[in-house]
Amino acid sequence: MKATVDYHPLQDASIPCPDAGMAFNRGDLLEVVDQSDALWWQARKLPCGTSVAGLIPSANMLRSKQKDQWWCQPSHVHSCIRPYNLADNEEDLTHTDGKRILTDMENNKDINFDEADSDVVEGIYLAGFRRSFRLWRRMSFKRRRQSCTSCSPSSNAVSTPYEEVALYQRLPQESHRLIILIGASGVGVNELRKRLIKLNPSTFQAPVPHTTRQIKEGEQAGREYHFVTKELFEYMVCNHRFVEYGESKGQLYGTSIDAIDEVLKRGRMCIIDVEPPSIHLLRLRNLKPYVIFIKAPSPESLRQTRRNSRIITSYAINRAFTEEDFLELEETSHLIEAKYKQYFDSVVVNDDLQDACMQLCSVIQQAQNEPQWIPVSWLHAED
Repeated sequence: MKATVDYHPLQDASIPCPDAGMAFNRGDLLEVVDQSDALWWQARKLPCGTSVAGLIPSANMLRSKQKDQWWCQPSHVHSCIRPYNLADNEEDLTHTDGKRILTDMENNKDINFDEADSDVVEGIYLAGFRRSFRLWRRMSFKRRRQSCTSCSPSSNAVSTPYEEVALYQRLPQESHRLIILIGASGVGVNELRKRLIKLNPSTFQAPVPHTTRQIKEGEQAGREYHFVTKELFEYMVCNHRFVEYGESKGQLYGTSIDAIDEVLKRGRMCIIDVEPPSIHLLRLRNLKPYVIFIKAPSPESLRQTRRNSRIITSYAINRAFTEEDFLELEETSHLIEAKYKQYFDSVVVNDDLQDACMQLCSVIQQAQNEPQWIPVSWLHAED
């Protein structure tokens, strides 16, 4: 089974023998060897090696502990992670070189929000990289962010402190596993995803987003976007067909489950990046997602490699990194890892884009072709 919480026996006054207890962290694989006691189990970490079995709280015991301690944990990390440089209001926006940073609707009329950041490689259009699509994710994050109710004692980590898992080997005739990239804004998730798809566009593909805006000259329905009416978009929202959605410049944009399915049904590997709170929406049997955390490099490397890079934030278009950006990127990366590491199947440090892209490609091939631990529920036939 996989632990979805952290446990430290030396800090647990209720354990019969602290020295016999086994500490574990979220994401650790545990093999239970004795469940005869209702309160305390014996388990060892996988891979076993020379590790010996130790005492761990039973699922019911740990669930009770988590509920009792929930409101007295001052360092608890909430799922509503604040993205870096997301101002609380327009008055919080600062000045750079004497010029006020552009806001969502102000002073940016000359910017082409649908600049073709997407490319055609080997005759294949790379969807999901239009600037307008990327902007709504930054500009509408406050409206899309999950509330703190997701951090309550009824959250999944508390209701299921241990998740039963089993080894899974994808068969050649089965659809590829969905690949999810997670990372702090500015760490390079979007650039890595684009480079990966460019590397082999006949294998890797991103889902085509939906939007309510009008189709423009030179665009094709189903290529840049699925162009739909506002009524249809809202119908899809009500039926939980979107992984993420939001609004920018009066138009709705979103990534749908159906668009992801389209890619997988064509035999391609679907590569997406989502905000961390959206992971649980994609943990479905038919998708069997493989989650890769793109981790920020060391502070020194971060400043060296990003000094001349450009970013898109909730209130600025393609501006240079600042020292504040670096600090907040590091903090956000640490917060994401602390809160969601139990969902990560692999971690790639984006120290150098080329090296990280090659490592990412290798990890994805392993995810598709080698045995991996997945929730047992993903192996059961649907009712």
